[in-house]
Amino acid sequence: MNLPIQLYEREKILQACLSVFARNGYKNTSTEMLAEAAGISKALIFHHFTSKKKLYLSLVDHCFEKVRTGIHYDEWTEDTDFFTAISQLSHAKLNYFREHSDEWKLVFEAFYATPDGLKEEVEDKYGQVSETRQAMLVRLFDKVPLREGINRKHAFELVMAVTRHFETKFLEETKGRNHIDETYTRSLMKELNAFCDMIRFGMENKVKR
Repeated sequence: MNLPIQLYEREKILQACLSVFARNGYKNTSTEMLAEAAGISKALIFHHFTSKKKLYLSLVDHCFEKVRTGIHYDEWTEDTDFFTAISQLSHAKLNYFREHSDEWKLVFEAFYATPDGLKEEVEDKYGQVSETRQAMLVRLFDKVPLREGINRKHAFELVMAVTRHFETKFLEETKGRNHIDETYTRSLMKELNAFCDMIRFGMENKVKR
């Protein structure tokens, strides 16, 4: 079925502008850059989206749904092992990012480095989704037995900080690449799993004296 011309033009603009936002970030992207990428006038950009902000948020909507579907956030059960879930989630994210880097860069910025002036909109629209996913991870982590004296909240935050570190590392190390091979992704996942193992099993070799 053919799309109505207005919707077709809107989709074309979104696809053209995605790479511009992904490459430069929201702050450093001008309306002129977006219009040039889409091959249209600034007036047409405003006709379809009214502002750069509305265009960006429309792209976040579009990309978030694709990322959520591609990563399968909803496949965990209450019986899933926490560290298995973290490994699966990170692996899915990195593989998705490797294949759809522009979409993931946009979503990563929107959630983890939210541009000034957009925090309220992003939190209002996606806060509940993020809280639901986080709550599931917390419930899975609650089943992990910890040594006496370990603060469970701090331990959970440490694991999540490690995963975010590797996602950021992936973004930084692959910036400007046209192709990201699977060997690199596997190597990064191996490193991430090693970090999680250090957290899970400890790193000090305690010798009895």
